[in-house]
Amino acid sequence: MRDITTTEDIELLIRKFYESLLSIEEMRPPFEGMDFEKHIPHIVDFWSFVLLDKEGYKTNVFDKHINLPIKPHMFDVWLKSFTETVDALFTGEKAEMAKQRATSLAYTFKSKWEKIKGN
Repeated sequence: MRDITTTEDIELLIRKFYESLLSIEEMRPPFEGMDFEKHIPHIVDFWSFVLLDKEGYKTNVFDKHINLPIKPHMFDVWLKSFTETVDALFTGEKAEMAKQRATSLAYTFKSKWEKIKGN
């Protein structure tokens, strides 16, 4: 296996990750009605910014999710699925960084979510 080095690698990761995540019934409701073909480039841009230092992503990720029907434990499911997808596809420094950043993101989202939403 190889490391994450290109935007194409990130797109592969994101597509496989969401395929896996949406196979989990309880994870489907927040994504119902979403146009993934329109949304995936934004997710790829975010992870390209995080992992490849690609400029241009300036959106507040948390604010984009605050109105979705998400329960705090879903961030744990999200993280587990993300980590498993990275491990299935990649190995190396950037792959490890992706898992570390996802862990931080899930923890931050879950903490903020519980503070704001309380569920």
